[in-house]
Amino acid sequence: MRRILICLIISVLASPLTPASQAQPAPSPPHAWLYGSWTGGLFPVPSGLSAQACLAQPVVIFTKDIVLRGTVIDQIYHQRVIETVRSGPNTTDFRFIPNPGADISSGIFGGPATTPQPGFGCADPNALHVVKRGENEIIFEGCRDFPEPLYRCPQQ
Repeated sequence: MRRILICLIISVLASPLTPASQAQPAPSPPHAWLYGSWTGGLFPVPSGLSAQACLAQPVVIFTKDIVLRGTVIDQIYHQRVIETVRSGPNTTDFRFIPNPGADISSGIFGGPATTPQPGFGCADPNALHVVKRGENEIIFEGCRDFPEPLYRCPQQ
């Protein structure tokens, strides 16, 4: 009896644990297909744009937690921290954490602000609706700051 119990304990300890061996990889975020650098949006993309030229100054960069946006008049990228993301067929909707300085709408002497407001020129500055038009082409639907399509920067 003792030998059977020892053999049973050894066989249980020697066998791999079932849940660990069948563990599924963590699912990727719904916007993972957007990760990387994108150009265009503000202007038509020149034909034959090289990877080096595109990656030197992309217009939009998507990451897991942040969307970075470049502007024509500013050398730094504006960061928007992602609050939630929802995906559908060929669409992705972002909701950003509200920016504390977003309510400042007047500049010096009560005139219009000279710095661009955070966001993408959409009706809601804390939302972005992305529509996939092709494998490497997207548009920001309803955003006046991005009248042209954006194209993914080619890899090296």
